[in-house]
Amino acid sequence: MIIKRLYISLKVRIQNRLFPKTELEILRERGLKYGKNFKFFNSHIDYGHCWLVEIGDDVTITNSTILAHDASTKLYFGKAKIGKVKIGDRVFIGYSSVILCNVTIGNDVIVAAGSIVTKNIPDNSIVAGNPARIIGKTSDYLEKHREYLKVKPVYDTYWPYKTQEQIEIIRKELDNDFGYDE
Repeated sequence: MIIKRLYISLKVRIQNRLFPKTELEILRERGLKYGKNFKFFNSHIDYGHCWLVEIGDDVTITNSTILAHDASTKLYFGKAKIGKVKIGDRVFIGYSSVILCNVTIGNDVIVAAGSIVTKNIPDNSIVAGNPARIIGKTSDYLEKHREYLKVKPVYDTYWPYKTQEQIEIIRKELDNDFGYDE
């Protein structure tokens, strides 16, 4: 029995070196649930409690942290607080945001960069701050930018493929304004 366990352990280690898994694959194996078109950039999802996290379709998380536990009670009671994190469909979580345990984020939500989400966020909301507070409706925000797309500079070459000439043009055109990029 011991030899069999050692053999399996060695086989897994060799397989992982030959075919390393992404962090997302490991989290999924540990119980993370996520939908279609999930984009996960340089972010962290609670490894120990990822099985309490559910993420919907068309979600982007950028350089952020999702926590399904709060260890502040561990020292005093020997137990950490845990709670589900549910993220709806069509959600964008901006750079350096933190989503705490026991939080539900609705559909069509934008979490501004640097936000700390401590409470539930309803559908069609934009939140910002620490703690995150509703600052507007996603639908209003998108309509405003739909109109801006008609009059502001729009660049169609994806950023890694821009030539130096294109970069210089964009720099000049955006001296005192903003535009939209691929």
